[in-house]
Amino acid sequence: MIPPALRVAALLTGPALLVGSALTGCATDAQSPVADGTVDVMASFYPLEHVVQEVGGERVTVRSLTPPGAEPHDVELSPAQVSRLDQADLVVYLSGFQPAVDDAVALTGPDHVVDAAQDTELLTTDEEHEAGSGEPLAEEHDRSAYDPHFWLDPTRMPALVQDVAETLSEIDPDGATQYAANAAALTQRFDDLDTAYSDGLADCRTRTFVTSHAAFGYLADRYDLEQVGISGIDPEAEPSPARLAAVEKIVRSEDISTIFFESLVSPKVAETLASDLGITAAVLDPIEGLADPADDYFSIAARNLDALRTDLECT
Repeated sequence: MIPPALRVAALLTGPALLVGSALTGCATDAQSPVADGTVDVMASFYPLEHVVQEVGGERVTVRSLTPPGAEPHDVELSPAQVSRLDQADLVVYLSGFQPAVDDAVALTGPDHVVDAAQDTELLTTDEEHEAGSGEPLAEEHDRSAYDPHFWLDPTRMPALVQDVAETLSEIDPDGATQYAANAAALTQRFDDLDTAYSDGLADCRTRTFVTSHAAFGYLADRYDLEQVGISGIDPEAEPSPARLAAVEKIVRSEDISTIFFESLVSPKVAETLASDLGITAAVLDPIEGLADPADDYFSIAARNLDALRTDLECT
């Protein structure tokens, strides 16, 4: 496999650069987006895109580097996307999560960048443990020492919201008052969501849940739950027979009624294991992207809470 850095370098030289120039050359003589009252923002995947859109409102045009409905972990960038990074007024991404995006940001050097990894303290994978095992969740499947899924803890989002608002205000000072107001409203929504989760998960029969993809470490850490992942941080990793046996043991010992799978990755392993154990398979969405464009971060988070309350038998 060609290393990500070389793939991106190839996009920035030779024929790929000509393609990017051809796709964007018509815009070079036009007014800048800021002059037109719109800040052009590239976000690397959905949760970051959502924050930018909510804070920026009508003053921003935000595009995601991850196509709708695509799983973001292994996203590849087209020549046009790489070219747009260099032209964007602002790039918002999470370093360490999507290697192709990291390489493209490093090589294009956008003038304004918000790195969400700088707005929260990311958990290392060895800080998360399987219920009753004392072993790291992700084992040999990790591609990184860090769990990227911080957005599933709503208390970690306001720092990103503020960073985006401040950076947009630097780019577009005329919009500073609106950005601040939008940021305050969005922060309140995250605070309200945290309260709903804290109250809704306070009194439950069990505090252990099983997922196909170990994406919920931050949520579990925040609300005193135990996550058991069939596979680790990488949703495409195939679990070993030993791992499946360990999960089966936990399901039986904890009297777990549901195995959760996500909307953007094949549910086959979770559904097969649930069927073998005579229990239910259901969706618990890591909110990495939208399977349904009618949804947003908060509607999915509300469904996740309902699903957890049902599975954990919360009162």
